[in-house]
Amino acid sequence: MAVAECDVVIIGAGAAGLMCAATAGYRGRRVRVIDHAPQAGRKILMSGGGRCNFTHLNTSPAHFLSDNPGFCISALKRYTAQDFFDLVERHGIDWVEKSPGQLFCTDSSRPILDMLLTECDWAGVDISLKTSVTAIDRQGDGFRLQTSSGALHCASLVVASGGLSIPTMGATGFGYDVARQFGLPVLPTRAALVPFTLQPALKEALSSLSGVSLPVSVTCGGQRFSEPMLITHRGLSGPAMLQISSYWQPGDTLLIDLLPDMADVAAQLAAQRQANPAARLESFFNGVWPRRFAQWFCEARGWTHDWQQCSQDMLATMADTLTGWAVKPGGTEGYRTAEVTLGGVDTRAISSRTFEAREVPGLYFIGEVLDVTGQLGGHNFQWAWSSGWCAGQFV
Repeated sequence: MAVAECDVVIIGAGAAGLMCAATAGYRGRRVRVIDHAPQAGRKILMSGGGRCNFTHLNTSPAHFLSDNPGFCISALKRYTAQDFFDLVERHGIDWVEKSPGQLFCTDSSRPILDMLLTECDWAGVDISLKTSVTAIDRQGDGFRLQTSSGALHCASLVVASGGLSIPTMGATGFGYDVARQFGLPVLPTRAALVPFTLQPALKEALSSLSGVSLPVSVTCGGQRFSEPMLITHRGLSGPAMLQISSYWQPGDTLLIDLLPDMADVAAQLAAQRQANPAARLESFFNGVWPRRFAQWFCEARGWTHDWQQCSQDMLATMADTLTGWAVKPGGTEGYRTAEVTLGGVDTRAISSRTFEAREVPGLYFIGEVLDVTGQLGGHNFQWAWSSGWCAGQFV
């Protein structure tokens, strides 16, 4: 059977793979993108609640986790969030800034995927979907791939297959298997940016509060995030919980400040006792939390009396509880709902300039398959754009 010849084969038609493909294609390289999924960019379409948080203008290395934290610096400097924003502007895509620097599509994620596919088309890239790879072998100065659509030979092979998050979207450990096949180390992986599950007693206690959201500050693993928390029928979610999940380890306790915008909580409680001695405690908390949460929290702690019945020691204990509600999760929801995968191909084996494996010329790894994980807010997409663009300069 004839072997199709390409300069570059990219495995994975996601954000990083499409970015790399267009970049390499514009350099005159013959590029083939292959993906086992029936549609390119499926995670792009579902991201950001269907509106794609496509970058964060303030992205910096501090927004990423890695066992080799300096690895991401070069790529983020060479292809910046501003560079991708300029591309979005050139394509006339409507966007909105949800919070400072955090950019979303106005209505739908579709324009971002259409932009990438258009760029690939203009660059002469071939995209083969519903195509699985069954074998990869070193052959001469390149690689031979056996796929469900036939054999391919290329000089440069780029693995942009992503991580393990959201397996229903087609995620697999394929990229890690390729790395191991060629002798590259793979660091342990786990779900990140993922909701927490709860111990049975607390899950039952919170079951009636599903859908309630409130602003909090959560601390764990030396990190602190001030974002909304959402109570679900399974546990705790919302931006605050997703952010801290990347730093949480099994057995860790979350410390949740339920009044993050209130300065000197103890003094505020004392002022309430002074101003409203005959009022019930719950009446105050109804004004700062959703009513259902206020009722549950006060009843659960026996705060069902009047302010005038609170001693100074009681106020101090209340303040400690309110600013450090200790919750020990049962676990996380895992890869099923995780936005990203923590860990992956050890970046010490990869050039931070070219993204080529140091000991395997012609083999490249980009995007989520690498041990580089961004915080919530568009940073992971920016890593896809930056790593894809940088590798596209060299493949």
